[in-house]
Amino acid sequence: MPKSLIEYSVWLSERQLRWPSAPQRQPMPARPYLKPLPGIKAVAYDVYGTLLRIADGELLFQHPQQMRMEVALDKTLQEFNLWNSMSRKPGAPWEYLQQLYIRAYDDLRLAGSGKKGDLTEVDAAKLWRRVLGKMELDKYTYDAALYGDLDQLCEKLAYFFHASLQGTEVTSGALETLKLVDASGLRQGLLADGQCFTLAQLQRAFDLAGGSDPVGRWIDFTLVTLSYQAGVRKPSRSLYQQAVERFRSKGIEPGEVLFIGARLRDDLAVAKQAGFRTALFAHDKLSLRAAMADLKDPAVKPDRLLTELPQVRDILSL
Repeated sequence: MPKSLIEYSVWLSERQLRWPSAPQRQPMPARPYLKPLPGIKAVAYDVYGTLLRIADGELLFQHPQQMRMEVALDKTLQEFNLWNSMSRKPGAPWEYLQQLYIRAYDDLRLAGSGKKGDLTEVDAAKLWRRVLGKMELDKYTYDAALYGDLDQLCEKLAYFFHASLQGTEVTSGALETLKLVDASGLRQGLLADGQCFTLAQLQRAFDLAGGSDPVGRWIDFTLVTLSYQAGVRKPSRSLYQQAVERFRSKGIEPGEVLFIGARLRDDLAVAKQAGFRTALFAHDKLSLRAAMADLKDPAVKPDRLLTELPQVRDILSL
């Protein structure tokens, strides 16, 4: 039976490969505002920049530093033995792969939902499926017992490439916070720009931080809204509406949900318009996206401000 993405991430870790790491945290000189919010029945978290620290502050498909792209693409070529089965093209192998990758990304992005005001999200696994289709692979074979069918292989390609492109690590206090909120009986979900490998990255980060339970022990998967599944990314309003509907299906109104994230105008402000209560996570300069003017604008400003995730206990009176 092929490995799941989580099993695959553990297998990669056991091989002691070299991966990029998340840069050192740069604390923000912010003052938390933790006045208790009554009536909260659930907490929703963004992932990248909130539960997970990530190089560059957010998940990227293309990195502006060409060297980073070269390294990630070259590692992926070697790991999956792609070049040995590709039709030979002039230039370095990674350069040809990058051309195919960017072309496939642009094709998928332009073939989005087309809904007014929405931003198309590209499914990373479908992106790699399209890349393989463009490569004119000649008799390419792989270990199906390890990787699974072609769709499962592409999920692992996406995981490996992104892990090679951007380092991640658990945010300090994240696991403690999930346990704390869970013990209080409140429901927990995710509302994030994320991919098929996001939960596997989250699980692996928690494992490395000393966690021994599956992510599903703390996060209700029926309350998870990820952009790759919806086909749209933040700040698309339809993404937040999907989250609203998920919470309502559990008898929880948006005004009873506290949403925590590090991006203000293009995330928390839209969540606020959808009816959620919001808390800005001003933990790290790398991931924080908030202007002083927005913090003073009643239409945008968050309900609360955190500098450490465990401070949620004060907001929820736990």
